[in-house]
Amino acid sequence: MKASALYYTGCEEHHYQPHFLDACSLCQRTLAHNHDIFMYRGDTPFCSQECRQEQIEMDEANERKWKIAASKRSSRTKTETPAKETDANKAVRNGTVAVA
Repeated sequence: MKASALYYTGCEEHHYQPHFLDACSLCQRTLAHNHDIFMYRGDTPFCSQECRQEQIEMDEANERKWKIAASKRSSRTKTETPAKETDANKAVRNGTVAVA
């Protein structure tokens, strides 16, 4: 028996792991290897400028919603919290305190 016949690769089943450049991130259309790929935010591929632009517009709309929601939460928190004392209104005593 040859030594190479005893070699075990550990890969009995071959599962295909799709590459991130295989399909458009928006419409899932297969990206052709001989056509342009339009990238967005570094690692998000699109099949066309239109798909990329649609994703950009969706991201911008979501970002505007988050900012509006955050500003509403912030203003709600400010009105619900009691006013804090300012340093000018505090009385300070200097001296030594003895505890028996």
